[in-house]
Amino acid sequence: MGFHSILFETHEDGPPPGEVHEPEFFSDLNLDQIEREVTQGYDEYNLTPFFRAALNREGAIRYRHDVMRDIGSYEVSRCIQAFAQSMRRMRTALAQAEKLYYPRQKQWWFLEAASRYCDALETLDVTLRDAHPRSTGLCEFSAWLAEYLGSELFTEIRRDVADLHTALEAVRYAIHIHGSAVTVLNYGGESDYSSYVLGIFERFKQGDVKDHSVEVKEWPEMNHVEAQILDYVAELQPQPFAMLASFQMNHAAFLDTTVASFDREVQFYTAYDAYIQICREQGLPFCFPLVSSSSKAERCDDTFDLALAHKLCADTLPVVRNDFRLERAERIIVLSGPNNGGKTTFARTFGQLHYLARLGCPVPGSQASLYLCDQLFAHFEREENTKDMRGKLQDDLTRMHNILARATPRSVIVMNEIFSSTTLADAQFLCREIISQIMERDALCVCVTFIEELARLGAQTVSMVSEICPSKPAERTFRIRRKPADGRAYAISVAEQYGLTYERLKERLAS
Repeated sequence: MGFHSILFETHEDGPPPGEVHEPEFFSDLNLDQIEREVTQGYDEYNLTPFFRAALNREGAIRYRHDVMRDIGSYEVSRCIQAFAQSMRRMRTALAQAEKLYYPRQKQWWFLEAASRYCDALETLDVTLRDAHPRSTGLCEFSAWLAEYLGSELFTEIRRDVADLHTALEAVRYAIHIHGSAVTVLNYGGESDYSSYVLGIFERFKQGDVKDHSVEVKEWPEMNHVEAQILDYVAELQPQPFAMLASFQMNHAAFLDTTVASFDREVQFYTAYDAYIQICREQGLPFCFPLVSSSSKAERCDDTFDLALAHKLCADTLPVVRNDFRLERAERIIVLSGPNNGGKTTFARTFGQLHYLARLGCPVPGSQASLYLCDQLFAHFEREENTKDMRGKLQDDLTRMHNILARATPRSVIVMNEIFSSTTLADAQFLCREIISQIMERDALCVCVTFIEELARLGAQTVSMVSEICPSKPAERTFRIRRKPADGRAYAISVAEQYGLTYERLKERLAS
């Protein structure tokens, strides 16, 4: 039985031990929103740790890609969903066994849980093989499952479940009620007088009559009378109930750990696939990226901010898609342009792509080639925190110092409008120093800035610009183009800040 995990190809890949905390960059890149909405409705599986445990090997990512492709097929998806539903029913029965008061009723619900468990696995074994999965993960699990079902351990559980059902179904007893006295007797072949009584009254029937029957509600918990009757039946026929008690003791741990892990882990794929489905229905593309741990040449076509797109698609609003590429020695995208033109959204998209790629998930875009980074860092503008007694500039410098202290040549850094609180000359000096250090590390980076000269620091930098509508400069297209900056980004931002744009001047003059 060589199967390890449907999420982690090897023991070295995971799962992570202990509690996994939210990464620092999650809120800046809106990955916290994606995680929250993906895992919504899957609380019983505790999927959050899996969305915080990124992979570090190309092979581990391809392993997940293949499983995700299988899950995307109707046949495989249907059998996985049916299995998940059966396991939920099994857990419901176990929960009943824990909650109920009377011992024999608790024991029966435990038997029911084991029975549902056996049925779920035997059905999955057949349906999964009939679905013909291609991924290594599902094929290895299918082989493991067939071996497990043939093992002595499972065979004993299934045999005991069947024997116990047969024994309990054979229990027959009679109840004699006289006033408040209830007598429980072994069944002695007494006749069923129901049809005889109904036949007597049939002659008095005159057409259709109003139904005066009262609905009898079924409660999970027995009342004390039912419990006493069952106790008397157990005294009269002790063997089946002794078997029931022994079954719970002998098979207290009937749920195999590998089965339980598969049931939980496979929901990672199902939850993410369900999350992006609303975007697919609106025609947005997703692809399995070609991930490389050696080549830093990157390209992604028709990509978009997944968190934003999910909200827009829910309201059937259009989503703007963008392309980018990094070739040869290029490592740093310097993104400039007017405010509110989509620059921050593009920066988030860049970070999201690299993180989702490390999770082995389909990424937004029609095609993508991405570098497998070791760490992801984000520096987004934040409001000044009066509690730490630091000014905004000092806070920016402290955060960037911490990032550069940990960044390696394999890291990805996303910076958005840093040092906006200082003078232009100081911002130029500080940004040049930081970009120079990133260039020395040969790390990948997106830098959103109004300082366009940063794009001309060397062969490692490339300029991208947020476009405006040529005929109406006040209108934003939210398209990001790879082209030299036109030199007006900072001027426009200053004019907007002080209300000196053409549109604002017209408004002020008109009033």
